[in-house]
Amino acid sequence: MSPKANVQSPKSKVDLSAITQNNMAKIEKFEDMLSWQKGRELTKRVYQASKLGNFAKDFELRGQMRSASISVMSNIAEGFERGGDKEFLQFLSTAKGSCGEVRSQLYVALDQSYITPVEFENISSDALEVSKLVSGFMTYLRQSELRGNKFRRA
Repeated sequence: MSPKANVQSPKSKVDLSAITQNNMAKIEKFEDMLSWQKGRELTKRVYQASKLGNFAKDFELRGQMRSASISVMSNIAEGFERGGDKEFLQFLSTAKGSCGEVRSQLYVALDQSYITPVEFENISSDALEVSKLVSGFMTYLRQSELRGNKFRRA
């Protein structure tokens, strides 16, 4: 196994060796998190798929799916910036839920023939990967004895 990463998450050191792209990296900002990076890739794919053909004309589904994908990366970022592990967990939970929302909406897009089965599999796989990364991070934070600055007693 690779060495453990010492990370500020948020404001407390945690082991995120499975959460960072470079297992030796120190997470100092949300952009360093692999789950946020993969969430960004998911959002790019959703935007690419939803700007074509009849999908582009289905404003409600297009907007909802784009919002859900944006929610994934935004909640990871906002939770990280909050400065407390309990709040971070709540935002990560919302990000994980948004991954499920994207996957569910993909079925609607597939059923309406807005996307191909290959596109469905690729985007769904991306959303599931982000969900698993977020879930692993949530598990780590729950088990960690370290807490963010907001919850430390002076």
